[in-house]
Amino acid sequence: MLNRIDLRGESRDPRGLLPRAQFDVTAAIEQIRPVVQAVREHGAAAVKEASHRFDKVSTEHLRVPAAEISGAADALSPEVRAALLTAIERVRRVHEAQLRPSHTTTLAPGATVTEKWLPVGRVGLYVPGGLAMYPSSVVMNVVPAQVAGVPEIVVASPPQVDNNGLPDARVLAACALLGISEVYAMGGAQAIAALGYGTEENAPVDMITGPGNIWVTAAKRLLRGTVGIDAEAGPTEIAILADDSADPVHVAADLISQAEHDPLAASVLITPSEALAVAVDAELEAQVKVTKHQPRVTEALTGPQSGVVLVRDVEHGLEVADAYAAEHLEIQTRDAASVADRVRNAGAIFVGAYSPVSLGDYCAGSNHVLPTAGCARHSSGLSTHTFLRAVHVIDYSEAALREVAGHVITLAEAEDLPAHGAAVKARLR
Repeated sequence: MLNRIDLRGESRDPRGLLPRAQFDVTAAIEQIRPVVQAVREHGAAAVKEASHRFDKVSTEHLRVPAAEISGAADALSPEVRAALLTAIERVRRVHEAQLRPSHTTTLAPGATVTEKWLPVGRVGLYVPGGLAMYPSSVVMNVVPAQVAGVPEIVVASPPQVDNNGLPDARVLAACALLGISEVYAMGGAQAIAALGYGTEENAPVDMITGPGNIWVTAAKRLLRGTVGIDAEAGPTEIAILADDSADPVHVAADLISQAEHDPLAASVLITPSEALAVAVDAELEAQVKVTKHQPRVTEALTGPQSGVVLVRDVEHGLEVADAYAAEHLEIQTRDAASVADRVRNAGAIFVGAYSPVSLGDYCAGSNHVLPTAGCARHSSGLSTHTFLRAVHVIDYSEAALREVAGHVITLAEAEDLPAHGAAVKARLR
């Protein structure tokens, strides 16, 4: 079922040889630019028009009434409520450990620089609602923002035809459990534009985070600078580095678990074992036949973005995994912890047979909003740090300024900026 890529005799940089979903954000920007511009110029009316056109939903007001949010929580089954509360508690504990203390460096008597961490003032958290609904993404976005101390948190999620033009009821319920009362029924590029520019029905935000489809990603890129963004999310991906000790049942199940997200989802097995590759293919044939979203899964697994990559050994597999820089990387090898410790590039690393990616999607405590498309080479997943800004506070006495004034003046003159030096001289006459 999976395509085969044999790198065992290959010495070239593997980055250009590995499967990857095609995701042309630049082309998508030109398609959504008129939608974004319309929202900027015409506000809520343009958002509602776009919702009618793309989501087939007509809405009178963008903001979800408070009663609908609390009612969704009341309607939750006890089992789903318990699962969401467990996820919230675990994610909160992990993200609280990420908080950084302010600290002061004394460079000389009367000369200090303090680094303090301040939260973003108002954030818009986007929760997708297309092929699947994601109350778990509410948890992953809201909890780190709350831990960071963000005073105003806004959630936007697409209106659903089967929920009277409101966002998915499970998404609303997750908002209620987290105490989020400002929720908007809007999705796609029009939601990103409304969050970034504001409308007569909602105030603009300072930062937008959260995953979405190509139109959401294009709109985030277009508004970057007007607002801060977390990252540009592409189709989800899993890479599994496995040797002949791995259980093909587990490997196949994990590849399918990512494939059910989207037809463009990437499922990649990196292994030195041809026997494992054959066994996983057999397991995929059997498991795909009984999975709920069989057409979507089949399209993802047989697409050019998925496949088996044959490598010489686990060490070579590590090189390939680092070149791929997967959103999710599972290590299913002998001494998996030691192998995982040598990984440099991955959004999140899942160690051993009992740490599947789906655990991280919900209840591991880690965040599931992660860099895709190789961006793990330079970017991190969503965290408490995403919502914090480092600010330096400089406090020098006259004596401390006088001690270093000569150097400031010399550097100002070296850069031909004499007024910089004059600003110091004016204080020390």
